[in-house]
Amino acid sequence: MTMTEARRARWAVAMMFAAAGFVMGAWAPQIPLLLPRHQITEFTLGLLILVLGVGAVGAMLFTGRLIGRHGSVAVLRVFALSSAAALPIVVFSPSLVVLTPAMALLGALIGCMDVAMNANAVEVERRLGRAIMSSSHGFWSLGGFVGGSAGAWVISLWGAEVQAVLVGVATAVAVLATLPFLRGEAPAPASAALPGEKTVLLPRAAGLWLLGALALFSMVPEGAVLDWAALYLQKDMGSDVFRSGLGFAFFAGAMALMRFAGDSVRNRFGAVLTLRVSGLLAAAGMMLAALAPNDTLAIAAFFVTGLGVANMVPILFSAAGNYPGVASGTAISAVTMVGYAGILVAPASIGFVAEAIGFRVTYAVLSLLLIIVALFAGRTAGADEVQAVPAPAPRTT
Repeated sequence: MTMTEARRARWAVAMMFAAAGFVMGAWAPQIPLLLPRHQITEFTLGLLILVLGVGAVGAMLFTGRLIGRHGSVAVLRVFALSSAAALPIVVFSPSLVVLTPAMALLGALIGCMDVAMNANAVEVERRLGRAIMSSSHGFWSLGGFVGGSAGAWVISLWGAEVQAVLVGVATAVAVLATLPFLRGEAPAPASAALPGEKTVLLPRAAGLWLLGALALFSMVPEGAVLDWAALYLQKDMGSDVFRSGLGFAFFAGAMALMRFAGDSVRNRFGAVLTLRVSGLLAAAGMMLAALAPNDTLAIAAFFVTGLGVANMVPILFSAAGNYPGVASGTAISAVTMVGYAGILVAPASIGFVAEAIGFRVTYAVLSLLLIIVALFAGRTAGADEVQAVPAPAPRTT
């Protein structure tokens, strides 16, 4: 891979992140439409969303082995193209019997794509000799914003079926236009694991599972703001519908802004210091949200939390991709699986805990998780192992 190819690959993998975010963003306004279409209750819808999550986490478990055998580019090509069809399959499912496996398929395709594109981003980081992971996740957020806003607009004008088809076509066109520029490790057998590297289903390295736990601790507060900030502002502070929605809006906006700035920050100060400061900043924001006397201060606190949380998961994924003795795809697969498993459990768990002890105490406790991440920031020193890898010398006969 030449440096010119690496620079093009950097934008190609960014487009993959944007495409994945676009599909998930377009899926969001489709969710409530499943209720009248299939005559189901909110409880059944919750189970279907759980099926989607289980499909994603289960697929992540096996993606690392696929990457080890075929390389991140080949795996990313397959699942990126397949994801274009995922939303139409769900929307056009004629019955609950068909919808259930369709939901699992949607989760599995996006989950596999998630692992593959993160693994590919680590490889491009190595080739460029600098961080690109945070801005790559920023493109996911940007894609989600476009998919959600434009998707809702299309549904309001032409209906869910038209939106699903347009999303599928747009995703397929974007992916096909980008595929030629993807670069990464060579496919097997040329990409056989380096000496000391292992491609296994579940790695045994305790340090790698610690990174997974830190990813979980970073993602649970994100889910807590996404799912519960609006209710917290309404119940505890008397906010109206508009102001209660600003909690997550400001949080998400701060995340997007900081993710696009995050690579420059990390390249300058290093992964360890960036993660440590990010964790402490996020913890301070979450604690301020818990103690805020009014909704204006709470919304500002969620903005601060977003600034801190933004770069935590990207740094942890980069650290996993450079973990010694474990193949990059396998390591990212394990860490991603643990992190996203927390997102599955967190919404219901937080709701149960908040009902018992209140949202203020709950958010205060979550700030402690972010402090734990900051304390273990030293474990991410491997994220800075992105020195440029020279292009392979041409073969001689």
